[in-house]
Amino acid sequence: MFKKVLVANRGEIAIRVMRACRELGISTVAVCSEADKNALFAKYADEAYLIGPAPSSQSYLNMEAIIAVAKNTGSEAIHPGYGFLSENPAFAKRCEEEGIIFIGPPSHVIAEMGSKIRARNLMMKAGVPVVPGTKDAVEDVNEALEIAEKIGYPVLIKASAGGGGIGMKVVHSIEELSTSLSSTQQMAGSAFGDSSVFIEKYVEEPRHIEIQILADASGNTVYLSDRECSIQRRHQKLIEEAPSPIMTPELRKQMGEAAVKVAKAIGYINAGTVEFLYSKGNFYFLEVNTRLQVEHGITEMITGIDIVREQLSIAWGEKLEFDQEDIVIDGHAIECRINAEDPLNDFAPSPGKIRRYRSAGGPGVRVDSGVHTGYTISPYYDSMISKLCVWSRKREDAIARMERALYEYVVVGVKTNIPFHKAVMRNPAFRRGDLTTGFIEEQDILEAVEDVVKADSEKGATLASALEAKDKKVAAITAAVHAYVNMAQKTQR
Repeated sequence: MFKKVLVANRGEIAIRVMRACRELGISTVAVCSEADKNALFAKYADEAYLIGPAPSSQSYLNMEAIIAVAKNTGSEAIHPGYGFLSENPAFAKRCEEEGIIFIGPPSHVIAEMGSKIRARNLMMKAGVPVVPGTKDAVEDVNEALEIAEKIGYPVLIKASAGGGGIGMKVVHSIEELSTSLSSTQQMAGSAFGDSSVFIEKYVEEPRHIEIQILADASGNTVYLSDRECSIQRRHQKLIEEAPSPIMTPELRKQMGEAAVKVAKAIGYINAGTVEFLYSKGNFYFLEVNTRLQVEHGITEMITGIDIVREQLSIAWGEKLEFDQEDIVIDGHAIECRINAEDPLNDFAPSPGKIRRYRSAGGPGVRVDSGVHTGYTISPYYDSMISKLCVWSRKREDAIARMERALYEYVVVGVKTNIPFHKAVMRNPAFRRGDLTTGFIEEQDILEAVEDVVKADSEKGATLASALEAKDKKVAAITAAVHAYVNMAQKTQR
Protein backbone atom coordinates (compact mmCIF):
# COMPACT_ATOMS: atom_id res chain seq x y z
CA MET A 1 0.00 0.00 0.00
CA PHE A 2 1.05 3.64 -0.45
CA LYS A 3 3.35 5.11 2.17
CA LYS A 4 2.36 8.75 1.52
CA VAL A 5 -0.58 10.41 -0.26
CA LEU A 6 -1.12 14.07 -1.02
CA VAL A 7 -4.73 15.27 -0.70
CA ALA A 8 -5.36 18.04 -3.22
CA ASN A 9 -8.43 19.48 -1.57
CA ARG A 10 -9.67 21.26 1.54
CA GLY A 11 -12.33 21.15 4.25
CA GLU A 12 -14.38 18.11 5.15
CA ILE A 13 -13.49 16.03 2.10
CA ALA A 14 -9.76 16.44 2.78
CA ILE A 15 -10.31 15.16 6.32
CA ARG A 16 -12.50 12.30 5.04
CA VAL A 17 -9.73 11.10 2.73
CA MET A 18 -7.09 11.53 5.42
CA ARG A 19 -9.11 9.41 7.84
CA ALA A 20 -9.10 6.51 5.40
CA CYS A 21 -5.37 6.96 4.90
CA ARG A 22 -4.71 7.00 8.62
CA GLU A 23 -6.60 3.73 9.08
CA LEU A 24 -4.42 2.18 6.36
CA GLY A 25 -1.21 3.52 7.90
CA ILE A 26 -0.64 5.99 5.06
CA SER A 27 1.01 9.35 5.82
CA THR A 28 -0.86 12.36 4.44
CA VAL A 29 0.20 15.65 2.94
CA ALA A 30 -2.14 18.65 2.84
CA VAL A 31 -1.84 21.62 0.52
CA CYS A 32 -3.60 24.79 1.57
CA SER A 33 -4.15 28.39 0.60
CA GLU A 34 -3.19 31.26 2.89
CA ALA A 35 -6.85 31.50 3.96
CA ASP A 36 -6.75 27.85 5.12
CA LYS A 37 -3.35 27.69 6.82
CA ASN A 38 -5.01 27.29 10.25
CA ALA A 39 -7.88 25.12 9.02
CA LEU A 40 -8.63 21.79 10.67
CA PHE A 41 -7.69 19.70 7.63
CA ALA A 42 -4.23 21.31 7.49
CA LYS A 43 -3.65 20.42 11.14
CA TYR A 44 -5.05 16.89 10.74
CA ALA A 45 -2.55 15.99 8.01
CA ASP A 46 0.92 14.71 8.86
CA GLU A 47 2.40 17.51 6.74
CA ALA A 48 0.88 20.72 5.35
CA TYR A 49 2.24 23.21 2.81
CA LEU A 50 1.07 26.62 1.60
CA ILE A 51 0.61 26.76 -2.18
CA GLY A 52 -0.71 30.27 -2.75
CA PRO A 53 -3.21 33.03 -1.95
CA ALA A 54 -6.88 32.39 -1.21
CA PRO A 55 -8.36 32.49 -4.72
CA SER A 56 -8.64 28.93 -6.05
CA SER A 57 -6.94 29.85 -9.30
CA GLN A 58 -3.79 30.64 -7.36
CA SER A 59 -3.92 27.70 -4.95
CA TYR A 60 -6.21 24.68 -5.25
CA LEU A 61 -6.28 24.92 -9.05
CA ASN A 62 -2.53 25.47 -9.32
CA MET A 63 -1.54 22.14 -10.84
CA GLU A 64 2.20 22.74 -10.97
CA ALA A 65 2.40 23.91 -7.36
CA ILE A 66 0.51 20.82 -6.16
CA ILE A 67 2.65 18.46 -8.22
CA ALA A 68 5.81 20.16 -6.95
CA VAL A 69 4.73 19.55 -3.35
CA ALA A 70 3.94 15.92 -4.16
CA LYS A 71 7.38 15.37 -5.67
CA ASN A 72 9.26 17.24 -2.94
CA THR A 73 7.49 15.31 -0.17
CA GLY A 74 7.85 11.91 -1.82
CA SER A 75 4.10 11.46 -2.19
CA GLU A 76 3.36 8.44 -4.36
CA ALA A 77 -0.21 9.42 -5.16
CA ILE A 78 -2.63 12.34 -5.17
CA HIS A 79 -6.26 12.11 -4.11
CA PRO A 80 -8.22 15.04 -5.60
CA GLY A 81 -11.42 14.71 -3.52
CA TYR A 82 -14.30 16.35 -5.36
CA GLY A 83 -14.44 19.73 -7.09
CA PHE A 84 -11.30 21.70 -7.92
CA LEU A 85 -9.02 19.42 -10.02
CA SER A 86 -10.87 16.15 -9.46
CA GLU A 87 -12.36 16.01 -12.98
CA ASN A 88 -9.61 17.89 -14.78
CA PRO A 89 -8.06 15.55 -17.38
CA ALA A 90 -5.03 17.82 -17.76
CA PHE A 91 -4.20 17.40 -14.07
CA ALA A 92 -4.64 13.62 -14.20
CA LYS A 93 -2.39 13.60 -17.28
CA ARG A 94 0.30 15.67 -15.51
CA CYS A 95 0.26 13.19 -12.63
CA GLU A 96 0.70 10.34 -15.08
CA GLU A 97 3.60 12.15 -16.77
CA GLU A 98 5.33 12.72 -13.42
CA GLY A 99 4.92 9.12 -12.30
CA ILE A 100 2.46 10.12 -9.56
CA ILE A 101 -0.63 7.94 -9.22
CA PHE A 102 -3.86 9.87 -9.66
CA ILE A 103 -6.48 8.33 -7.40
CA GLY A 104 -9.27 8.27 -9.93
CA PRO A 105 -9.88 7.08 -13.48
CA PRO A 106 -7.31 7.48 -16.29
CA SER A 107 -7.01 10.95 -17.82
CA HIS A 108 -8.50 9.87 -21.15
CA VAL A 109 -11.64 8.59 -19.42
CA ILE A 110 -12.08 11.90 -17.61
CA ALA A 111 -11.66 13.73 -20.92
CA GLU A 112 -14.24 11.53 -22.65
CA MET A 113 -16.82 12.01 -19.90
CA GLY A 114 -16.01 15.72 -19.54
CA SER A 115 -17.76 16.31 -22.85
CA LYS A 116 -21.46 15.59 -22.48
CA ILE A 117 -21.79 15.35 -26.26
CA ARG A 118 -19.10 12.65 -26.53
CA ALA A 119 -20.52 10.90 -23.49
CA ARG A 120 -24.01 10.78 -25.03
CA ASN A 121 -22.67 9.32 -28.25
CA LEU A 122 -20.66 6.66 -26.40
CA MET A 123 -23.72 5.67 -24.39
CA MET A 124 -25.86 5.35 -27.51
CA LYS A 125 -23.25 3.04 -29.04
CA ALA A 126 -23.18 1.00 -25.83
CA GLY A 127 -26.94 0.59 -25.86
CA VAL A 128 -27.56 2.68 -22.73
CA PRO A 129 -30.79 4.73 -22.90
CA VAL A 130 -30.28 8.49 -23.37
CA VAL A 131 -32.71 11.40 -23.51
CA PRO A 132 -33.73 12.16 -27.13
CA GLY A 133 -31.63 15.00 -28.52
CA THR A 134 -28.67 16.00 -30.67
CA LYS A 135 -25.58 13.95 -31.38
CA ASP A 136 -23.39 16.97 -32.13
CA ALA A 137 -22.97 20.53 -30.91
CA VAL A 138 -25.63 22.98 -32.09
CA GLU A 139 -24.05 25.84 -34.02
CA ASP A 140 -26.87 28.19 -35.02
CA VAL A 141 -30.46 29.06 -34.23
CA ASN A 142 -31.91 27.56 -37.43
CA GLU A 143 -30.44 24.18 -36.54
CA ALA A 144 -31.73 24.57 -32.99
CA LEU A 145 -35.25 25.41 -34.22
CA GLU A 146 -35.29 22.35 -36.44
CA ILE A 147 -34.17 20.04 -33.61
CA ALA A 148 -36.59 21.50 -31.07
CA GLU A 149 -39.47 21.12 -33.52
CA LYS A 150 -38.52 17.49 -34.09
CA ILE A 151 -38.25 16.38 -30.45
CA GLY A 152 -40.94 18.74 -29.14
CA TYR A 153 -41.00 21.48 -26.49
CA PRO A 154 -39.97 21.94 -23.76
CA VAL A 155 -36.30 21.33 -24.54
CA LEU A 156 -33.14 21.72 -22.51
CA ILE A 157 -30.08 23.56 -23.81
CA LYS A 158 -26.95 22.25 -22.07
CA ALA A 159 -23.28 23.17 -22.12
CA SER A 160 -21.22 20.21 -23.32
CA ALA A 161 -18.52 20.91 -20.74
CA GLY A 162 -20.98 21.96 -18.04
CA GLY A 163 -21.32 20.79 -14.49
CA GLY A 164 -22.87 21.72 -11.16
CA GLY A 165 -26.01 22.99 -12.88
CA ILE A 166 -24.11 25.71 -14.74
CA GLY A 167 -24.90 26.16 -18.42
CA MET A 168 -28.43 24.72 -18.50
CA LYS A 169 -31.59 26.41 -19.69
CA VAL A 170 -35.13 25.10 -20.17
CA VAL A 171 -36.90 26.45 -23.28
CA HIS A 172 -40.67 26.21 -23.58
CA SER A 173 -41.32 27.91 -26.92
CA ILE A 174 -39.92 29.04 -30.28
CA GLU A 175 -39.87 32.63 -29.02
CA GLU A 176 -37.44 31.76 -26.21
CA LEU A 177 -35.08 29.60 -28.24
CA SER A 178 -32.87 32.16 -29.99
CA THR A 179 -31.96 34.23 -26.91
CA SER A 180 -31.62 31.11 -24.73
CA LEU A 181 -29.23 29.49 -27.20
CA SER A 182 -27.05 32.60 -27.41
CA SER A 183 -26.94 33.19 -23.64
CA THR A 184 -26.14 29.53 -22.88
CA GLN A 185 -23.30 29.51 -25.43
CA GLN A 186 -21.86 32.68 -23.87
CA MET A 187 -22.17 31.28 -20.35
CA ALA A 188 -20.53 28.00 -21.40
CA GLY A 189 -17.63 29.81 -23.05
CA SER A 190 -17.10 32.02 -20.02
CA ALA A 191 -17.43 29.28 -17.37
CA PHE A 192 -15.73 26.35 -19.13
CA GLY A 193 -13.74 27.78 -22.02
CA ASP A 194 -15.92 25.75 -24.36
CA SER A 195 -19.05 27.32 -25.85
CA SER A 196 -20.36 24.03 -27.31
CA VAL A 197 -23.98 23.31 -26.40
CA PHE A 198 -26.46 20.61 -27.33
CA ILE A 199 -30.21 20.20 -27.11
CA GLU A 200 -32.20 17.38 -25.60
CA LYS A 201 -35.82 16.79 -24.72
CA TYR A 202 -36.70 18.23 -21.30
CA VAL A 203 -37.83 15.31 -19.18
CA GLU A 204 -40.85 16.42 -17.18
CA GLU A 205 -41.29 15.49 -13.53
CA PRO A 206 -37.84 13.88 -13.44
CA ARG A 207 -36.16 12.24 -10.50
CA HIS A 208 -32.37 12.39 -10.26
CA ILE A 209 -31.09 8.92 -9.41
CA GLU A 210 -27.46 7.87 -9.41
CA ILE A 211 -25.64 4.57 -9.17
CA GLN A 212 -22.34 4.25 -7.30
CA ILE A 213 -19.80 2.04 -9.07
CA LEU A 214 -16.40 0.60 -8.24
CA ALA A 215 -14.10 -0.81 -10.93
CA ASP A 216 -10.62 -2.26 -10.59
CA ALA A 217 -7.88 -2.47 -13.22
CA SER A 218 -8.57 -6.18 -13.78
CA GLY A 219 -12.00 -5.53 -15.28
CA ASN A 220 -14.09 -6.24 -12.20
CA THR A 221 -16.94 -3.72 -11.90
CA VAL A 222 -19.79 -3.60 -9.38
CA TYR A 223 -22.59 -1.22 -8.49
CA LEU A 224 -22.99 -0.57 -4.78
CA SER A 225 -26.44 0.95 -4.62
CA ASP A 226 -28.62 3.77 -5.81
CA ARG A 227 -29.06 7.26 -4.39
CA GLU A 228 -31.97 9.67 -4.78
CA CYS A 229 -30.69 13.21 -5.39
CA SER A 230 -33.82 15.00 -6.60
CA ILE A 231 -33.99 17.79 -4.01
CA GLN A 232 -31.88 20.51 -5.58
CA ARG A 233 -31.55 24.26 -5.84
CA ARG A 234 -30.23 25.64 -9.11
CA HIS A 235 -29.50 22.03 -10.21
CA GLN A 236 -27.24 21.53 -7.17
CA LYS A 237 -28.07 18.82 -4.65
CA LEU A 238 -29.10 19.61 -1.09
CA ILE A 239 -30.58 16.34 0.22
CA GLU A 240 -29.76 12.81 -0.86
CA GLU A 241 -30.96 9.44 0.35
CA ALA A 242 -30.05 5.81 -0.24
CA PRO A 243 -31.76 3.86 -1.51
CA SER A 244 -34.28 5.82 -3.58
CA PRO A 245 -37.87 5.63 -2.25
CA ILE A 246 -39.09 4.41 -5.66
CA MET A 247 -36.50 1.69 -6.07
CA THR A 248 -37.48 -1.94 -6.47
CA PRO A 249 -35.03 -4.85 -6.70
CA GLU A 250 -35.88 -5.18 -10.39
CA LEU A 251 -35.35 -1.49 -11.20
CA ARG A 252 -32.13 -1.41 -9.18
CA LYS A 253 -30.82 -4.37 -11.14
CA GLN A 254 -31.72 -2.70 -14.46
CA MET A 255 -30.11 0.63 -13.56
CA GLY A 256 -27.14 -1.00 -11.85
CA GLU A 257 -26.39 -3.19 -14.84
CA ALA A 258 -26.75 -0.16 -17.13
CA ALA A 259 -24.22 1.69 -14.94
CA VAL A 260 -21.79 -1.22 -15.17
CA LYS A 261 -22.28 -1.27 -18.96
CA VAL A 262 -21.39 2.45 -18.99
CA ALA A 263 -18.23 1.82 -16.95
CA LYS A 264 -17.07 -1.04 -19.16
CA ALA A 265 -17.81 0.91 -22.36
CA ILE A 266 -15.39 3.67 -21.34
CA GLY A 267 -12.75 1.56 -19.57
CA TYR A 268 -13.53 3.03 -16.18
CA ILE A 269 -11.24 2.37 -13.19
CA ASN A 270 -11.74 3.44 -9.55
CA ALA A 271 -14.87 4.90 -7.90
CA GLY A 272 -17.41 6.79 -9.97
CA THR A 273 -21.07 7.62 -10.25
CA VAL A 274 -23.38 7.11 -13.20
CA GLU A 275 -26.26 9.57 -13.05
CA PHE A 276 -29.68 8.96 -14.55
CA LEU A 277 -32.97 10.80 -14.94
CA TYR A 278 -36.02 8.74 -14.09
CA SER A 279 -39.52 9.65 -15.24
CA LYS A 280 -42.75 7.72 -15.59
CA GLY A 281 -41.16 4.28 -15.56
CA ASN A 282 -38.21 5.10 -17.81
CA PHE A 283 -34.62 6.04 -17.03
CA TYR A 284 -32.08 7.88 -19.16
CA PHE A 285 -28.31 8.32 -18.93
CA LEU A 286 -27.37 11.80 -17.71
CA GLU A 287 -23.62 11.83 -17.06
CA VAL A 288 -20.71 10.13 -15.32
CA ASN A 289 -19.09 11.84 -12.35
CA THR A 290 -15.49 10.65 -12.60
CA ARG A 291 -14.70 11.23 -8.95
CA LEU A 292 -15.81 10.68 -5.38
CA GLN A 293 -19.27 12.17 -4.80
CA VAL A 294 -20.17 14.48 -1.92
CA GLU A 295 -22.92 12.04 -0.97
CA HIS A 296 -20.80 8.87 -0.96
CA GLY A 297 -21.25 8.55 2.82
CA ILE A 298 -24.86 7.40 2.69
CA THR A 299 -23.92 4.56 0.37
CA GLU A 300 -21.21 3.58 2.84
CA MET A 301 -23.82 3.58 5.63
CA ILE A 302 -26.17 1.14 3.87
CA THR A 303 -23.52 -1.17 2.37
CA GLY A 304 -20.76 -1.12 4.99
CA ILE A 305 -18.19 -0.49 2.24
CA ASP A 306 -15.60 2.26 2.75
CA ILE A 307 -15.51 3.82 -0.72
CA VAL A 308 -12.42 5.95 -0.10
CA ARG A 309 -10.52 2.93 1.21
CA GLU A 310 -11.55 1.07 -1.97
CA GLN A 311 -10.30 4.00 -4.07
CA LEU A 312 -6.90 3.75 -2.43
CA SER A 313 -6.76 -0.04 -2.84
CA ILE A 314 -7.76 0.11 -6.52
CA ALA A 315 -5.21 2.85 -7.22
CA TRP A 316 -2.56 0.66 -5.58
CA GLY A 317 -3.44 -2.06 -8.07
CA GLU A 318 -5.48 -4.40 -5.89
CA LYS A 319 -8.55 -6.28 -7.09
CA LEU A 320 -11.98 -5.81 -5.53
CA GLU A 321 -12.43 -8.27 -2.67
CA PHE A 322 -16.16 -8.69 -3.29
CA ASP A 323 -18.50 -9.53 -6.15
CA GLN A 324 -21.92 -8.13 -7.01
CA GLU A 325 -23.74 -10.82 -5.04
CA ASP A 326 -21.73 -9.91 -1.92
CA ILE A 327 -23.22 -6.40 -1.79
CA VAL A 328 -26.21 -6.20 0.55
CA ILE A 329 -28.29 -3.10 1.25
CA ASP A 330 -29.06 -2.67 4.93
CA GLY A 331 -31.49 0.04 6.06
CA HIS A 332 -31.94 3.60 4.83
CA ALA A 333 -29.66 6.64 4.99
CA ILE A 334 -30.26 10.36 4.40
CA GLU A 335 -27.79 13.19 3.92
CA CYS A 336 -28.46 16.89 4.46
CA ARG A 337 -25.79 19.27 3.20
CA ILE A 338 -25.41 21.90 5.91
CA ASN A 339 -24.38 25.09 4.11
CA ALA A 340 -23.66 28.62 5.27
CA GLU A 341 -26.36 30.17 3.12
CA ASP A 342 -29.69 31.94 3.53
CA PRO A 343 -32.57 29.90 2.05
CA LEU A 344 -34.86 32.93 2.37
CA ASN A 345 -32.50 35.03 0.24
CA ASP A 346 -32.26 32.73 -2.80
CA PHE A 347 -29.76 30.56 -0.90
CA ALA A 348 -27.18 33.37 -0.96
CA PRO A 349 -23.85 32.46 0.72
CA SER A 350 -23.41 33.65 4.30
CA PRO A 351 -19.67 33.82 4.97
CA GLY A 352 -18.41 34.85 8.39
CA LYS A 353 -17.10 33.61 11.71
CA ILE A 354 -18.79 30.74 13.52
CA ARG A 355 -19.20 31.97 17.11
CA ARG A 356 -20.72 28.78 18.46
CA TYR A 357 -20.77 25.30 16.96
CA ARG A 358 -22.26 22.05 18.18
CA SER A 359 -22.87 19.24 15.74
CA ALA A 360 -25.44 16.49 16.14
CA GLY A 361 -24.59 13.07 17.55
CA GLY A 362 -26.12 9.92 18.96
CA PRO A 363 -27.06 6.59 17.38
CA GLY A 364 -26.98 6.36 13.60
CA VAL A 365 -25.59 9.87 13.05
CA ARG A 366 -22.50 10.75 11.00
CA VAL A 367 -21.14 14.28 10.58
CA ASP A 368 -18.36 14.94 8.07
CA SER A 369 -17.12 18.44 8.78
CA GLY A 370 -14.06 20.63 8.73
CA VAL A 371 -15.30 23.51 10.90
CA HIS A 372 -15.36 24.39 14.60
CA THR A 373 -16.17 27.25 16.94
CA GLY A 374 -14.11 30.26 15.83
CA TYR A 375 -13.78 28.98 12.25
CA THR A 376 -14.37 31.51 9.49
CA ILE A 377 -16.45 30.51 6.47
CA SER A 378 -14.49 32.03 3.59
CA PRO A 379 -16.19 33.84 0.69
CA TYR A 380 -13.62 32.25 -1.64
CA TYR A 381 -14.89 28.68 -1.45
CA ASP A 382 -18.03 26.58 -1.32
CA SER A 383 -20.23 27.42 1.66
CA MET A 384 -20.55 23.86 2.95
CA ILE A 385 -20.24 23.52 6.70
CA SER A 386 -20.76 19.78 6.90
CA LYS A 387 -22.54 16.71 5.61
CA LEU A 388 -25.07 15.49 8.15
CA CYS A 389 -25.94 11.83 7.54
CA VAL A 390 -28.24 9.50 9.43
CA TRP A 391 -29.05 5.79 9.18
CA SER A 392 -31.92 3.68 10.43
CA ARG A 393 -33.65 0.43 9.52
CA LYS A 394 -36.60 2.07 7.77
CA ARG A 395 -36.99 5.28 5.76
CA GLU A 396 -39.58 6.75 8.14
CA ASP A 397 -37.25 6.10 11.07
CA ALA A 398 -34.35 7.70 9.20
CA ILE A 399 -36.48 10.81 8.62
CA ALA A 400 -37.33 10.97 12.33
CA ARG A 401 -33.65 10.56 13.19
CA MET A 402 -32.69 13.36 10.79
CA GLU A 403 -35.30 15.63 12.40
CA ARG A 404 -33.77 14.87 15.78
CA ALA A 405 -30.25 15.50 14.49
CA LEU A 406 -31.26 18.82 12.92
CA TYR A 407 -32.84 19.81 16.24
CA GLU A 408 -29.48 19.21 17.94
CA TYR A 409 -27.37 21.06 15.37
CA VAL A 410 -26.28 24.52 16.53
CA VAL A 411 -24.42 27.02 14.35
CA VAL A 412 -24.24 30.62 15.57
CA GLY A 413 -22.59 33.49 13.69
CA VAL A 414 -23.64 32.68 10.11
CA LYS A 415 -26.97 31.87 8.54
CA THR A 416 -27.45 28.25 7.55
CA ASN A 417 -29.90 26.14 5.58
CA ILE A 418 -30.82 24.06 8.64
CA PRO A 419 -34.36 25.57 8.65
CA PHE A 420 -34.72 24.45 5.02
CA HIS A 421 -33.82 20.89 5.91
CA LYS A 422 -36.27 20.90 8.83
CA ALA A 423 -39.04 22.09 6.51
CA VAL A 424 -38.30 19.35 3.98
CA MET A 425 -38.26 16.59 6.61
CA ARG A 426 -41.74 17.69 7.73
CA ASN A 427 -43.15 17.95 4.21
CA PRO A 428 -45.87 15.34 3.46
CA ALA A 429 -44.72 14.81 -0.14
CA PHE A 430 -41.15 14.17 1.02
CA ARG A 431 -42.38 11.75 3.65
CA ARG A 432 -44.31 9.88 0.96
CA GLY A 433 -41.25 9.84 -1.29
CA ASP A 434 -42.98 11.89 -4.00
CA LEU A 435 -39.93 13.75 -5.33
CA THR A 436 -38.85 15.52 -8.50
CA THR A 437 -36.00 17.89 -9.29
CA GLY A 438 -38.54 20.73 -9.06
CA PHE A 439 -39.50 19.75 -5.50
CA ILE A 440 -38.59 23.09 -3.86
CA GLU A 441 -40.78 25.13 -6.19
CA GLU A 442 -43.59 22.59 -6.49
CA GLN A 443 -43.98 22.23 -2.72
CA ASP A 444 -43.55 25.94 -1.84
CA ILE A 445 -40.88 24.80 0.60
CA LEU A 446 -39.57 28.32 1.18
CA GLU A 447 -42.91 29.33 2.72
CA ALA A 448 -42.51 26.46 5.16
CA VAL A 449 -38.94 27.60 5.82
CA GLU A 450 -40.25 30.99 6.92
CA ASP A 451 -42.45 29.26 9.50
CA VAL A 452 -39.49 27.20 10.75
CA VAL A 453 -37.29 30.30 11.06
CA LYS A 454 -40.02 32.11 13.01
CA ALA A 455 -40.61 29.15 15.33
CA ASP A 456 -36.86 28.67 15.89
CA SER A 457 -36.47 32.39 16.64
CA GLU A 458 -39.28 32.30 19.19
CA LYS A 459 -37.88 29.13 20.74
CA GLY A 460 -34.43 30.74 20.83
CA ALA A 461 -35.79 33.84 22.53
CA THR A 462 -37.69 31.71 25.06
CA LEU A 463 -34.59 29.61 25.72
CA ALA A 464 -32.42 32.70 26.12
CA SER A 465 -34.95 34.15 28.57
CA ALA A 466 -35.08 30.88 30.52
CA LEU A 467 -31.29 30.67 30.63
CA GLU A 468 -31.09 34.28 31.81
CA ALA A 469 -33.62 33.58 34.57
CA LYS A 470 -31.74 30.43 35.52
CA ASP A 471 -28.43 32.32 35.59
CA LYS A 472 -29.97 34.95 37.90
CA LYS A 473 -31.34 32.23 40.20
CA VAL A 474 -27.97 30.44 40.30
CA ALA A 475 -26.19 33.73 40.95
CA ALA A 476 -28.57 34.55 43.83
CA ILE A 477 -28.12 31.10 45.43
CA THR A 478 -24.35 31.29 44.99
CA ALA A 479 -24.27 34.73 46.61
CA ALA A 480 -26.36 33.44 49.52
CA VAL A 481 -24.05 30.46 50.00
CA HIS A 482 -20.98 32.72 49.97
CA ALA A 483 -22.61 35.02 52.52
CA TYR A 484 -23.45 32.06 54.77
CA VAL A 485 -19.89 30.69 54.51
CA ASN A 486 -18.40 34.10 55.33
CA MET A 487 -20.69 34.51 58.33
CA ALA A 488 -19.82 31.02 59.58
CA GLN A 489 -16.09 31.74 59.29
CA LYS A 490 -16.47 35.00 61.29
CA THR A 491 -18.43 33.17 63.98
CA GLN A 492 -15.69 30.51 64.28
CA ARG A 493 -13.04 33.19 64.68
